[in-house]
Amino acid sequence: MNPSISVLGAGSWGTALAIQAARNGCHTLLWGHNPEHMAALSIDKENARYLPGLALPESMVITESLEDAVKFSSIILISVPSHAFRDTLEKIKPFIDSSTQIAWATKGFNPADGALLNQVAEQVLSNSINTAVLSGPTFAKEVAAGLPTALTIASATPQFSEQISTILHNQCFRTYTSQDIIGVQIGGAVKNALAIAAGIADGLGFGANTRSALITRGLQEIMRLGITLGGQADTFMGLAGLGDLILTCTDNQSRNRRLGLALGEGKDKEAAIKEIGQEVEGISAAKETYLLSVKHNIEMPIIEQTYNVLYKNLDPLIAVQNLLAREQKAES
Repeated sequence: MNPSISVLGAGSWGTALAIQAARNGCHTLLWGHNPEHMAALSIDKENARYLPGLALPESMVITESLEDAVKFSSIILISVPSHAFRDTLEKIKPFIDSSTQIAWATKGFNPADGALLNQVAEQVLSNSINTAVLSGPTFAKEVAAGLPTALTIASATPQFSEQISTILHNQCFRTYTSQDIIGVQIGGAVKNALAIAAGIADGLGFGANTRSALITRGLQEIMRLGITLGGQADTFMGLAGLGDLILTCTDNQSRNRRLGLALGEGKDKEAAIKEIGQEVEGISAAKETYLLSVKHNIEMPIIEQTYNVLYKNLDPLIAVQNLLAREQKAES
């Protein structure tokens, strides 16, 4: 009997993961909070807003009923913006039971307190629910198109990560499992803020040398925070760390990089966000990461300058000059 999965969140990433599961023969349901949007998906068999030109599998069930979505499968995969993660858990809580297992492909911290999303899940649902997180260098459009991709699935319960792996893995979509749920989450959240920094540097007209330096030193900042919070060093050298950081900092499919480019070119932040038209997770991630670095007394200068540009209206050129003016030091 083929497995089943309910995907909550009908943006580009949630839709792409649902397509991938259905493509593998999994009984798949896709839920979104906007009734008009879900009605259009049902009629058009296409997510024209987020993944235009890519057909949805005929077998995929589409619904606007959250209760129906949760009752469809004991495996729930959440793909909503980080600011909506807690609210989504609160809403599904009345419909779950002891057999429910919850994974998420959301990247970010809880905006209210900087908590990791597994901590939010524990607060809302208790420790009795198996949880997992999916992260790695993945653009939704390429996954939906069936282009070769790899990501990491982390869970404290190896059996659950293997279940998710079975649902998604095929010859074009390679899944790796991990038990480092903390490290995988930190890599996926902080890289969004660093991608804004990389975009700013490119928008200012700096070259490949600058971008490479930002990525390399940015990885060090991820590792400092991640290891302090309990992540494993090896995780940050893998798909959920270095891999995702390179992808997001170097390709213009990244909304975070595009925002940075606009800021570096002197464009207004709000106008740039409006033009992008989708969630730019790096904005909140920059604030939450910066506050965590202050709380734990961790040196994260790239994050600090990105925070200053986004929240204190610091001129991007001055932010880069501040980084370059730091005193000389040993690399390690």
